[in-house]
Amino acid sequence: MTRREFSLGMAALGAAPAGWRAAAFRADATPALGEPLIWVDPAREVVDPLWAKGIVLDGPGGRAVVCAVDWCGLGGFVHRMFVNALARAVRTAPERVAVVAVHQHTAPYAEGDGYELMAQLARPPLMMSRRFLQTVTARLAKAAARALEDLTPVDAVGLGVAHPEKIASARRLMVDGKLVTRFSSGAKDPALAALPEGDIDTRLRTLTLFHGSRPLVRLHHYACHPQSFCCNGQVSSDFVGAAREAVEQEEGVPQICLTGCAGDVTAGKYNDGSEAARRALAGRLETGMRASISATQTAAAGAMDWRTAQVRLPGPAEGNPEWPSAEDPGPQQLYRRAIRAAFARRREPLMFTRVALGTVQLVILPGEPMLDFQRHAPEALIAGYSDISPGYICPDSAFEEGGYEPSAANAGPGSEVIVKRTISALLAL
Repeated sequence: MTRREFSLGMAALGAAPAGWRAAAFRADATPALGEPLIWVDPAREVVDPLWAKGIVLDGPGGRAVVCAVDWCGLGGFVHRMFVNALARAVRTAPERVAVVAVHQHTAPYAEGDGYELMAQLARPPLMMSRRFLQTVTARLAKAAARALEDLTPVDAVGLGVAHPEKIASARRLMVDGKLVTRFSSGAKDPALAALPEGDIDTRLRTLTLFHGSRPLVRLHHYACHPQSFCCNGQVSSDFVGAAREAVEQEEGVPQICLTGCAGDVTAGKYNDGSEAARRALAGRLETGMRASISATQTAAAGAMDWRTAQVRLPGPAEGNPEWPSAEDPGPQQLYRRAIRAAFARRREPLMFTRVALGTVQLVILPGEPMLDFQRHAPEALIAGYSDISPGYICPDSAFEEGGYEPSAANAGPGSEVIVKRTISALLAL
């Protein structure tokens, strides 16, 4: 099998009839000072803590876990460490555990397969230590295991929708027939701030699990890069974490955030990188979360259904990158090249997951999917940022247009049809 071929495997791992339970958990995922953030810069100051927050689901079909970590990315063996630790903790199969990054850029980006290539170098860039990885996954496993004591019957599922304003904006804009990129702090340039929002998904959707009238946990889904600043050694959950924790503190209900198909969506129109902009983004997102909660409509819990697909995606557009290169590009670029080379060599399939909770369907994808993939199944909640190894997952048209996202994609042309076909199969469209 060549690297550009693919195989698709589907496994329905048990549809649980009504009568399932849930419990939320959280664990500290803040890196120790000196451990790397994105990409190789060490953490120098903790502005606010990072959290791993998840849900244990338990029913006749078996246990399952969805967990969102306040990191920029987890990939390769690092992602597997988190998955396996949670699977052991709740006594289930790794295929029934979905771990995603929220994708703040003030947090670690730990891609294990790239680490394994860099470890062969005489002077590798800074990599996250095994000791810290073992510490944080042990902490997470302990929290998930403790949640088993709190499993509570779920007899209703709610879904709310709101349309927060002045947060998300398109990163890829066509201006006078030319592709313009508006990055996450694009509002530093008044001309970029003046451009339209562009193509975004305006919906913030909130999934709530209820026991009677009591909400057990809320899961917020929104498609926007959760980035207002980065790369200065400060550790923070950024404006998304600030909004989420404010709502949780006031309501007393666990709140979890999943980032949707935000590969080409940022806060760039409304963010100039200032503290004032960050506070404003947090406030508007918090308002949106509260509005979505207020708009919640409930229905009987129905069944809990967990399905997975094992998928292989084509490698980089330019073919297998040379590794190591005779050129010394500097630590950050060396790391990025290692990740790309590792993905080109990867033989382990990527896991796609679909979770049905009553009538609400959540699909979890690897990499950084662009908004086009949410458009493929608009009613489902499609989250990205599981195993980050593929980098950006782009529709084929993006490779033809060029721009930032396809230049940073490890998964090459031909990925679009595979990803959309898998989404359709998981949702039985």
